[in-house]
Amino acid sequence: MEPHNSPTASAVDSSPTRYDLLTLVLHWLTAILVLALFVLAEVWDDLPRGTPTRKLLQSLHISFGILFAAILTARIVWRVAAGRRLPRVDSGLRGLAGSCVHILLYGLMAAQVVLGFQLRWAQSEPFSFFGLFDVPTLIDIGHDQASAISDLHYKVAWAIVILAGCHAMAGLVHHYWWKDGVLRRMLPARRDD
Repeated sequence: MEPHNSPTASAVDSSPTRYDLLTLVLHWLTAILVLALFVLAEVWDDLPRGTPTRKLLQSLHISFGILFAAILTARIVWRVAAGRRLPRVDSGLRGLAGSCVHILLYGLMAAQVVLGFQLRWAQSEPFSFFGLFDVPTLIDIGHDQASAISDLHYKVAWAIVILAGCHAMAGLVHHYWWKDGVLRRMLPARRDD
């Protein structure tokens, strides 16, 4: 891998150098929620069934999942409906690979939200957002499908975490190997920038 000095770099470098504040906030909230949702599920899985701690972690997972659904929806609306173009980092194969990873991450996260809602409806258990309100059952899903949905929800979670980890590693490669300022784009602008 060579530093980012290709002939097409000037075209890439002419794009905006920072993400707007709302894009940054939505990105980092998504990252934090993905990590929190994953950790909560992994921790409660090691606890005995029916314990108050396990029920609390599951309740937090459900509430964070509802929040994640809202933030993911906001991200998609912000990107698509508002016509936000994110600063290009790469062109050519690296740019295509980056775009494919982003599309795959968005697709997996959207699928995970749908699976999470379906799982809760199939379990026929309370579906509450921090005890403030309940999410109504919009689709009647048979209880017998809960196990299959749960298994898929688990596998998609691992796929998201692995892909997000690769995405983070790529950001570090950009920063430390190619030295192209990608990580700085993901942070709010400082006054001296």
